[in-house]
Amino acid sequence: MPQSLFRNQILKALSPEDFALLQPAMRHVELGIKAQLEVPYQPIEHVYFPEVGIASVVATMAGGRQSEVGIIGNDGMTGIAVILGQDRSPNETYIQVAGNGWSLPVENLRSVIAESQTLHESLLRYAHAFLVQSSRTALVNGHSKIEERLARWLLMVHDRGEGNKIYLTHEFLATMLGARRPGVTTALQMLEYRGLVHAKRGEITIVDRAGMIDLTHGAYGEEEQRYFGLAPA
Repeated sequence: MPQSLFRNQILKALSPEDFALLQPAMRHVELGIKAQLEVPYQPIEHVYFPEVGIASVVATMAGGRQSEVGIIGNDGMTGIAVILGQDRSPNETYIQVAGNGWSLPVENLRSVIAESQTLHESLLRYAHAFLVQSSRTALVNGHSKIEERLARWLLMVHDRGEGNKIYLTHEFLATMLGARRPGVTTALQMLEYRGLVHAKRGEITIVDRAGMIDLTHGAYGEEEQRYFGLAPA
């Protein structure tokens, strides 16, 4: 498939020479919901470049409490640890919105990184963008109200999705936000009361994106939008 037809922004932005280094080992894969892409503390065997769909990077505390620390869509790739020279991560990565993408064996990625400095630099730029996203998430989770956090999260999923519908349960939202399910339900009802979303079982429709951004009171801002060309560089 020609590089111009790829939807993943990392692959699309590579130089033709660097893309040609990766393409022979890439395989197109379906990414079903809950598909586990990285297991905590286990060697990473493949990295994934989503074309459609969204993966969550989830941290787990002793006792089993979980919270999402990053979102990966067609803006990026899994395997940040590999880009940074490691072979495993303490976090779990799995698909939260089904789709498809490209799989690349880690051994092939390491080989082409060693061969091309420009490719490595491109991947490091994304790794930095992902770490900025994670640090913003930590800041927002520590200082923003749950309805602001929920609005930011929905906007970030909307950025990486197709259309205005997001298919998720309240239980899944609670895990993503590191919150209790009743609190997420109340926050979602508040967003619906304000006319920002329409919610029914397993489905949320974004109705008023601009209103959602206003509701976040800065929790969703330039850093969340920058990677999609929605904010000034």
